[in-house]
Amino acid sequence: MMYGTYLLDAAPASDAAAAGGGLYLLMNLLPLVLIFVVFYFLLIRPQRKRDKEIQKMRSSLEVGDEVITSGGIIGRVVSLREDTLVIETGSDRSKIRIQRWAVQSNNTIHDDTPA
Repeated sequence: MMYGTYLLDAAPASDAAAAGGGLYLLMNLLPLVLIFVVFYFLLIRPQRKRDKEIQKMRSSLEVGDEVITSGGIIGRVVSLREDTLVIETGSDRSKIRIQRWAVQSNNTIHDDTPA
């Protein structure tokens, strides 16, 4: 008979647990959500900003700019196309055609002030 009494007493406790289960689930997921928010603001957002700046630099290349490729080649831009460019390297004026995405930095300083 103790077994039957235990089942009757456990029923109200399970209703209370079910009501508090939503709060328990929220409290368990809150740290995970906070971790994702912190990762977004510390890692993802700054990386997207850097990617936009690099894309802007690559799209604003001009003939005569001195560039450094991701492979470490330094050269001066001779001609531009939609997705490739030709750079001139070294004293023997050898020319290399590279993809725009391979340009890591532009060493030429441009005046962005409108005339």
